[in-house]
Amino acid sequence: MKRFIDHTELARDRRFVRSNNQGGLMRNLPDDVDAVVEMLEQMAPALAERVKGTPFEEAYRLMGPGFIFQQFTPSEPGQPDSSFRMKLRLHGILVGELQALEGAARTLWDFPDAPWEFKLNMARQCWDEARHVQIYEKLLEKEGGEVGMFPESTFLFETCCADDPALRVAGVNRGLEGLACDAFRNLIDYARKDGDPVTEQAVDYVLADELTHVRFGSDWVKALTQNDPELAKRARDFQREVDQRFSFGGSRSNREDASLRIAWEERKEAGFTEEELEELAALSGEGPKRSTLLEASEIVRLRLETGKQAASAAGGVVAPEPA
Repeated sequence: MKRFIDHTELARDRRFVRSNNQGGLMRNLPDDVDAVVEMLEQMAPALAERVKGTPFEEAYRLMGPGFIFQQFTPSEPGQPDSSFRMKLRLHGILVGELQALEGAARTLWDFPDAPWEFKLNMARQCWDEARHVQIYEKLLEKEGGEVGMFPESTFLFETCCADDPALRVAGVNRGLEGLACDAFRNLIDYARKDGDPVTEQAVDYVLADELTHVRFGSDWVKALTQNDPELAKRARDFQREVDQRFSFGGSRSNREDASLRIAWEERKEAGFTEEELEELAALSGEGPKRSTLLEASEIVRLRLETGKQAASAAGGVVAPEPA
């Protein structure tokens, strides 16, 4: 079996649709409405074509190309779009757990000379991640969704899987699993607010496993780099790069307007130091504010709607969307 596969080689059954990786979309966007509007108008035609025949088509119709930011903006329980967003969130987590399973399994296979205890930890993580995939599949079905209903991006796997064991666990276990801690704490709080004890308890069980997986990373980065200062620095730098990409332009941060707050206490329990958390908050705090993204999204939506109405009034020929 091949070692060190590319993210494009991840196998899926026919239920899944693969989308282009756009995880770094907001990474370099300024906090400027005009700049976000320009970006959305440039990508609108290709995005409209890509969502045809998928559940995203309705989201595009209602919100325009700015719907891509909706996964980063929370919805209050009971709102008209809360069910759609919950399905989107659960499906995104499900494929994230699937990629975490593949990341841990690949770590086990890619490094045959790693210590036995290291391999044992990765095998334990595979067992956990397989169970998490099943849990989120059941939660998605509970909400009326199904596996494959949304396109999958392999951004998580691509970002985390370096070709060195110390960097691999820094990326997968401390970066990806750290992001999972943030997402699951947020989801537990949402479920409690929504009066949904099934989701609250199920995700709480999963979060307990994720703390263990982050500890694996915290422990093994230290063990694998303890006699190699240069490797230790490379692992720290790689984790910073992963964390910055996973901040999604400040949507995952400790800012007041953050859609996903850093799970401070959970990360400390899993081996993050206060200094590391302060650094994470600093590097994750950049990027456009949520209000900027939503204002720009509404501007583009209104422009597209006005253009279609004008074209219809002129003779029924719909003008092309902005290029």
